[in-house]
Amino acid sequence: MKTILVTGATDGIGLETIKLLAHEGHNLIIHGRSADKLKHVEQMLGADYPAVQVTGFVADLSDFKAVDNFVNRVVEAFSAIDVIINNAGVFHSPAIVTNAGLDVRFMVNTIAPFIITKRLLPLMPSDGRVVNVSSAAQAPVNFDLLSQGPSMSDGMAYAQSKLAITMWTRFFAEKYEATGPLFVSVNPKSLLGSKMVKEAYGVAGGDLAIGAKIFVEAALSDRFANVKGEYFDNDNNQFAPAHPFGENSSNREQLVNVIESIVASHTS
Repeated sequence: MKTILVTGATDGIGLETIKLLAHEGHNLIIHGRSADKLKHVEQMLGADYPAVQVTGFVADLSDFKAVDNFVNRVVEAFSAIDVIINNAGVFHSPAIVTNAGLDVRFMVNTIAPFIITKRLLPLMPSDGRVVNVSSAAQAPVNFDLLSQGPSMSDGMAYAQSKLAITMWTRFFAEKYEATGPLFVSVNPKSLLGSKMVKEAYGVAGGDLAIGAKIFVEAALSDRFANVKGEYFDNDNNQFAPAHPFGENSSNREQLVNVIESIVASHTS
């Protein structure tokens, strides 16, 4: 059995994912922004799967200090983590500027998972896996706007943030190819019935189980055992090129340098 960390685990695809993982008997580290929701999920899993160890952590991933505190608590509580599923994400928020002056979409969708992953890598085995949630919505990243406050629409910010996480997934895969863990980015399928999709597009959306199943497969199955940072498009059930901007290695390196600079300036 694996120890698996899932962010954004109290709603939507994240919640459905941890249910599947618990059913298979894996021990879970679950993250949520709401303490009440997190407690409810912990109680539900405890009742349905009493043999599974479930440890919950509350954190606002739009806040650098909260992300740092979250990671510190995980490191204190666990000596090994087999899989990280960076699922938490945001499309629209009433407050689109973080307290650090950044666009909340870039912070939650791109920068926070970057920090979490990098800090937890020493706890992961060589055959561990990092599954990053991407999207079919991808757009070239404006590196200047990545480190500034919002100046674009929800849809454009979301698309840029999702290509950005897809890009650093590939960068990390190449950097850690000799030592592991494995990295993969996954579009769970467009317009599934998450709260985000309902708010953004006003549609009920498809079955969340479709996304949860591909996340579990990416985290555990042989099909993904030899990935090297590829992007998996579940709209077509196959690995596929990301947006051409993200396929450029110089762009990936520049993106990571910008993220590293942002992190250094807000956590030093």
